[in-house]
Amino acid sequence: MTDADASGDAGEFHDLDDLPDDPTDREYVERTIRLAEQAVEAGNTPFGALLVVDGEVVGEAQNETRTEADVAAHPELTLARWAARELDGDELADCTMYASTEPCPMCSTAIHYAGIGRVVFGVDGETLGELSADVVPIPCEEVIRRADGETSVEGPIAVEAAMAVHDDFFREP
Repeated sequence: MTDADASGDAGEFHDLDDLPDDPTDREYVERTIRLAEQAVEAGNTPFGALLVVDGEVVGEAQNETRTEADVAAHPELTLARWAARELDGDELADCTMYASTEPCPMCSTAIHYAGIGRVVFGVDGETLGELSADVVPIPCEEVIRRADGETSVEGPIAVEAAMAVHDDFFREP
């Protein structure tokens, strides 16, 4: 988990013209896709996430499962753990986690138990599952609902832009 830093240039990014009309959500989804691209450049799989509280990015992370040799080094889990330690109850309730891809069941459970109020994701697990057999396509919203959670889940949005980084990664020779 790192503090927010938008100054890094990940190089050429995928077309983001299909992102939602809300300029705030558009900005944050774009950043998660850039984080996913940066994860690939670092030798990891293409996933990125960030946390926003009261309009301020308080943290961002990218997948580090390969470089850290840690199967749980998902950006959403990293951020949920950080948020549970560092944010108070009101901040957690007002917090939005943006993710380039729908959080997996492990990350969704952590998001619920951390008390994060809202999740917005790009590509859904079912669509991603068409490219990779490693995906467990249990929707984030279902995991949270089964835990009697109150986290609002929105997505998929910007599927084409969010999926492009996965297409490039999983289809490369």
